[in-house]
Amino acid sequence: MSSELFDALTLLEKEKGISKDIIIEAIEAALISAYKRNFNQAQNVRVDLNLATGTMRVFARKDVVQEVYDPRLEVSIEEARSINPNYQVDDVIEIEVTPKDFGRIAAQTAKQVVTQRVREAERGVIYSEFIDREEDIMTGIVQRLDSKFIYVSLGKIEALLPANEQMPNERYKPHDRIKVYITKVEKTTKGPQIFVSRTHPGLLKRLFEIEVPEIYDGTVEIKSVAREAGDRSKISVHSDNEEVDPVGSCVGPKGQRVQAIVNELKGEKIDIVEWSEDPIVFVANALSPSKVLDVTVNEEDKATTVIVPDYQLSLAIGKRGQNARLAAKLTGWKIDIKSQTEAEQLGIYPREGSSFFDEDYEEEESFNLNLEEIE
Repeated sequence: MSSELFDALTLLEKEKGISKDIIIEAIEAALISAYKRNFNQAQNVRVDLNLATGTMRVFARKDVVQEVYDPRLEVSIEEARSINPNYQVDDVIEIEVTPKDFGRIAAQTAKQVVTQRVREAERGVIYSEFIDREEDIMTGIVQRLDSKFIYVSLGKIEALLPANEQMPNERYKPHDRIKVYITKVEKTTKGPQIFVSRTHPGLLKRLFEIEVPEIYDGTVEIKSVAREAGDRSKISVHSDNEEVDPVGSCVGPKGQRVQAIVNELKGEKIDIVEWSEDPIVFVANALSPSKVLDVTVNEEDKATTVIVPDYQLSLAIGKRGQNARLAAKLTGWKIDIKSQTEAEQLGIYPREGSSFFDEDYEEEESFNLNLEEIE
């Protein structure tokens, strides 16, 4: 019997990741509960479980006193000294009280308690594992769907993908493999509960860390992310190494790196821009793919006014204001976009010192247009 019990504990430890000590503690607690319930006892008892011999012994712990008021909890000094003459008043004595048929009763009664403790320990192991994975990315398999959640298997546990965290351009089916971002891990009475997302900006950041070695090793840093999931995102990157092109690193050879992320996000458009500590440069970069003529900055209100060529106004603002909105989220600056003609009428363009952009901008733009015409 002892060999079988030891083998079972070893198997549980291997399969569930639960320490043998935790299981033995659960068994001992269950045996104490079984003894008190089946033998109507209220003593302070201790169970000794010996795996080597396969034996279970119950000991009642009693206080040594001069006068006994409760024989279940106390023993007289005379009786104690009949067992061992060295006992003194206020000592604690242990007397074996193991019933003859305790093994059978204990096995029946303790089963449920042991199962519960093992289940709790298993939940604790899962919680400890996943609490460290918050704000991380995992690959899961879609199990089933209902009106509120998509249930995604992450191996040991099912995670919940709420409706508001699902990408509007995706349709999920059972057995689909998807990458999800772990947003929250909660400990509940029914065990750990894990919430995941497909729309969180963190998902985009983690995907770039996976696809771009320069981000993973710290050569290139992601400074900020702005995302409208399923439609368009912007990401700003920077490198302290002047020999490294942060944008080119993220794009990859022939666009392979960014294309892999676009494919994972089912066609979501991604603008990669270079970060700058100069808000003028950063805001101008953030409005990509639109060209910018000038940027004025109001430090007090953390606001900027951006001047763009007339024919680039709609591109700078974007469909339903999306490009400007994402640029503002990416930079943390308010952005007011005006066309060149409007700015000239207001007398704010051109202005003295507005030499941030090349004076040859118009010629360069014309050259690009001519190339397009030739093609």
